Amino acid sequence: MNVDLFDFDLPNERIALRPASPRDSARLLVLDGAAPRDRIVTDLPAELRAGDLLVFNDTRVIPAQLEGMRGAAKIGATLHKREGPRRWRAFIRNAKRLRDGDTIDFGSGVSAIAGDRADDGSFALDFAGDEPVELLLERAGRMPLPPYIAAKRPTDARDADDYQTMFAREAGAVAAPTAALHFTPGLMAALDAAGIGHTTLTLHVGAGTFLPVKAEDTADHRMHAEWGRIDAATADRLNAVRASGGRVIAVGTTSLRLIESAAGEDGMVRPFEGDTSIFITPGYRFRGIDGLVTNFHLPRSTLFMLVSALMGLERMQAAYAHAIAADYRFYSYGDASLLIPDRAG
Repeated sequence: MNVDLFDFDLPNERIALRPASPRDSARLLVLDGAAPRDRIVTDLPAELRAGDLLVFNDTRVIPAQLEGMRGAAKIGATLHKREGPRRWRAFIRNAKRLRDGDTIDFGSGVSAIAGDRADDGSFALDFAGDEPVELLLERAGRMPLPPYIAAKRPTDARDADDYQTMFAREAGAVAAPTAALHFTPGLMAALDAAGIGHTTLTLHVGAGTFLPVKAEDTADHRMHAEWGRIDAATADRLNAVRASGGRVIAVGTTSLRLIESAAGEDGMVRPFEGDTSIFITPGYRFRGIDGLVTNFHLPRSTLFMLVSALMGLERMQAAYAHAIAADYRFYSYGDASLLIPDRAG
């Protein structure tokens, strides 16, 4: 499909630079078989059904943004995928000043040696020393805010909490699964009281999620791989919920993409551990999920393509036009939507 089909005009002021406070006070646009409804995230228990299951991504964002020196040259690095105990793949700022074998000094006793450069322009970085890389990043790194926020303000101490979900447990992401930022202990208690269950999986979100689609046709775009895991108990629970008439509602496109990667043609979700580079565009047949809670995405992005595949392109274009006109807040710190395709309602 032509990528231009997924374009739309978004006023700059619609980009949220801070999350709603409290988190569950964000707005919620509900799209299901009925007319679109403007709600609040705290209304979610009333918009779902007893027996439904919400699936959260329990990845934890690491301080993956690094600033260093290679000799007299300033080098910026954004880690995006782990390749070994001490090796990460990273996107490099000022990459023309970096060569295979160069050492980058990130300060605080943290350094890395540049390795091979991949076709996407990223470098392998091998961190020196014996300390776990996670400890090195805690010393020298900072929270990797999305570029559309970082271009408007610097990262600060608030972001260390604001950019982690309440489910964050498995360290390894360089971007937050932002749909889950809206959830609070109080909201989870209300969902439990309404008979709506929840479970977790792990997908370590990479910085590739923010890369623009440069191809003119979706068939020519290559997704970056991300590592994920669904254990046997979680897979069994997803299958049991659907077998009993409940719906599996992914919280965030990361949860959705991993479930779909693990689902067979028969709709059964099987245990999964490894890389996925699944790219979902209109025409895709969803197999493992029945709905999605997600934020509002960038024009021409793979995520807007995904929600258009779930709900239909024209319907999502109309929904986004409504959201813009009604002053919804967009992107990682923005408002939310609940998307239930007609076939799953």
